[in-house]
Amino acid sequence: MAIKRVLKIHDVLYRCGISRSSVYRLMSKGHFPSQLRLSPEGRSVGWLEEDIETWISGRKSVNDGKFI
Repeated sequence: MAIKRVLKIHDVLYRCGISRSSVYRLMSKGHFPSQLRLSPEGRSVGWLEEDIETWISGRKSVNDGKFI
């Protein structure tokens, strides 16, 4: 069984090269991986590394001249 790594928001922003507001805007439109609650209160959230890597790979393959 592979270990699944969880990324916090600052890691996601660095890897994706987009702003925090862009992450949440894209999530609200269903164009970005959903976050996971890491605490019962929901104050700590993260994203699966494999989901973020898949999203980045998908963005690299899109070459239609449109910006997100």
